[in-house]
This record gives sequence, C-alpha cells and structure tokens, in this order.
Amino acid sequence: MFRFRLDGSSGVPPYLQLVHQVRQSLLLGYLQEGDRLPTVKDVAADLVINPNTVVKAYRQLEHEGITGARPGQGTFITAASPPIPSQAQQDLRGSLEEWLRAADEAGMSDEAVTALIAAARHDMTKERV
Repeated sequence: MFRFRLDGSSGVPPYLQLVHQVRQSLLLGYLQEGDRLPTVKDVAADLVINPNTVVKAYRQLEHEGITGARPGQGTFITAASPPIPSQAQQDLRGSLEEWLRAADEAGMSDEAVTALIAAARHDMTKERV
C-alpha cells in the first residue's frame, strides 16, 4: 500500500508534499490508474497531522484531474501517466546516483544539489526557447 512521508525541514507545506508525492509516484509508475490512496483518517494518523491537511491535498489532486473520490470507497488515481521506458529510467537513475555520489564527495549539501539541478534545468529551458 502507498504510504506518505513528510519532511518537516523542507519548507514545503505538508499538503503540497502529499500532492508532490502522488504526482511523482504516478510519473515513476509506483501509482497507476485505479490505485486507491490511503484514507484521510489513515494518513492523518500515520503522519500525525490534521485531517484537513490531507483533505486539502486530496482536493488539489482531484482539481488537477489526478484523483477522483468515490463515495464510501475512497480516493482513486484517475489519471494515467505516460510510462517512462523501464531501461531508460534505470540508466538515468544509475547516472544520477553516480552524480549524487560525486556531489556528496565534493561536500555539496542537499540544498546546493537542489539549487544546482534547478539552475541546470532553468538553463536548459532557456536554450529551448
């Protein structure tokens, strides 16, 4: 079963962390169309957060067309994500893990790695225009 996690030091509101995790899990193939998300009650109890936070995340996902609520049954993934070819994903992950090890050996913090990735993505976007 799918489980959420929260990072209290990320600076990202808890409801957005839940939304991001569902989006990422869908893109990576961990969640697929038809999968049921944990109940609001279960998520709130597991993460020790206000149930309204989970409701807000689930509403956001529904508004984006990613999930749909079925009365009395729960919240389900309704969007299909284009699959990333398995071999391509494995190759890219291996390259990324190598790069992350090198960044760690160079003494880069998580924040510095994130900033560098964001800058590289930004530069690539500018090149495409």
